[in-house]
Amino acid sequence: MSSKSKFGFGNLETKSTARPRVSSLGPMGAAVREAADSLQESTDNKVTQRRQNAEDAKQYRDALKDGRVLVTLGLDLIQTDALPRDRLDLEAVAKSDEMEELMASIASRGQREPIEVFRDDAGAYQLKKGWRRLTALRQLFGKTGDDAFASVVVRVAVADEDRAALYVDMVEENVIREDLTFAEMAQLALTAAMDDLSGLEDADAAVARLYASLHKMKRSYVRSFVFLLEQLGDCLQWPRAVSRNLGVDVVRVLRADGSGLAVLKAALESCENTDEQLSVLTGFVAGGAGDARPKKTATPKQKFEFHIGAAKITARNGELRIVAQRDYTAVPRDVLERAVKAFEDALK
Repeated sequence: MSSKSKFGFGNLETKSTARPRVSSLGPMGAAVREAADSLQESTDNKVTQRRQNAEDAKQYRDALKDGRVLVTLGLDLIQTDALPRDRLDLEAVAKSDEMEELMASIASRGQREPIEVFRDDAGAYQLKKGWRRLTALRQLFGKTGDDAFASVVVRVAVADEDRAALYVDMVEENVIREDLTFAEMAQLALTAAMDDLSGLEDADAAVARLYASLHKMKRSYVRSFVFLLEQLGDCLQWPRAVSRNLGVDVVRVLRADGSGLAVLKAALESCENTDEQLSVLTGFVAGGAGDARPKKTATPKQKFEFHIGAAKITARNGELRIVAQRDYTAVPRDVLERAVKAFEDALK
């Protein structure tokens, strides 16, 4: 039988060979799809950003809690009455040549290192570390009135419930830099021991806690000066001027025989300067405690200071120093020479 129909057509195939229909997006559909993809991408980015912001916020809170965040505060917001300072003669330090040098450095380069503060029970900022830097800024602001010196960069530490830890933090950097005398370290130990909130039983316990990082030999020197300050009290007018060896020798003699203590204290009270104090202590160690009177000498003072306007003048044997805001390198040499010659002529 023929496979063709009577009309001459062959059998229709059941399997279609037609190409599948491809659906193409029009301009509107493409725009909608692009907008949807962009929205999804934007949503993913926002979720990622929120997670990052949350992590950053947590890290900031942790850093703030741990005292690792630096902030800028006005000088008038910093108080210094919560802790006694670890220096005996703050007024002398504030007027020293070293303070002038620090002020000059800050004036030219800015504050390079932050001070450290903590909040007391009333919420006020109390100084922990950086008394010299804070004092230098205050003196600069007082002299110049420049707003650049009206604020200070600080690290806000968390107030430790252990008050003794505040003492440790305060002295740590100065001890590491060997910037404190043994007399100053001893005085701070005595002060901390008398602080009812420190939890320290006595000066010996204070030395062990405050200066735990020191070599045991240095701690023994501090204990010797604790004994020295306890015995001599205010009679020792310039404790910072007492060298380590001399202080230890005086303590050794006092512990061996304290009978000359009263004479020694009377002699020290009559001293008018550090040289006389040194003479008395040296004589006491040498065995002259019975006649430990200061030797009066006609030698002039080793140093004195005064101000002319904004300039500070420091006079020493063989040296005259002028510290002022003026740039003397900008003054012509011949002008400086005439000024110095006139100065020399005036002294004749």
